[in-house]
Amino acid sequence: MEHAALKKSVASFRDDLNRRKGQRDSLQDQKQQKEARIAGLKHEVETLRQVARLFSIAGDYARRESKETMERLVTNALKMIFESDHVFHIDFEERAERSEAEFSVSSTYGGEQVVQNDPRDSRGGGIVDVISLALRVALLETSRPPLAGPLVLDEPGKHVSEQYARQVAEFLNAVCNSFDRQVIMVTHNQHLADAGAAAYHIEIRNGESVVTNIR
Repeated sequence: MEHAALKKSVASFRDDLNRRKGQRDSLQDQKQQKEARIAGLKHEVETLRQVARLFSIAGDYARRESKETMERLVTNALKMIFESDHVFHIDFEERAERSEAEFSVSSTYGGEQVVQNDPRDSRGGGIVDVISLALRVALLETSRPPLAGPLVLDEPGKHVSEQYARQVAEFLNAVCNSFDRQVIMVTHNQHLADAGAAAYHIEIRNGESVVTNIR
């Protein structure tokens, strides 16, 4: 009886041992699967970090390219219209996890010392009007994907002194020729009206708009 009980106890112990070994093997398999999953997730995280860095580099590059293009176009507009040494600057600042652009204009104003200040402090509204006009052109031409269609303007250069109105017209003609883009504008300035390939005079008569083709 004791021998039979011992054999039964040993058999029970072996069954329990085998069961525990099975549990251990199952846990080891689960552990290996989890470790493999963790390794895969770490690889994905590192890949995403590299992609994020790539996007950041690409974004910085695109921003620098756009910045340089805009600065160049606006500077050329200022020099062409005012026949001066004005240089337009764009400075980006990170605020609340977003980039904000600050504009400034530098010039010697006929002297030797370069002065850089806010466009609103430079030659009154004339500088601001030209910068606004040139920035519209720059944004349109640097947009990705490209934006087709005409450039529509309402009283461009409204606050530019009359002595520079002809240069504003020459700048708009240069935009048409350089970028192969039509410009449609509403203006009361005769210099700008005379610069267009086609011109129409619109007036109100008895509450109705009367359009006259003048060229």
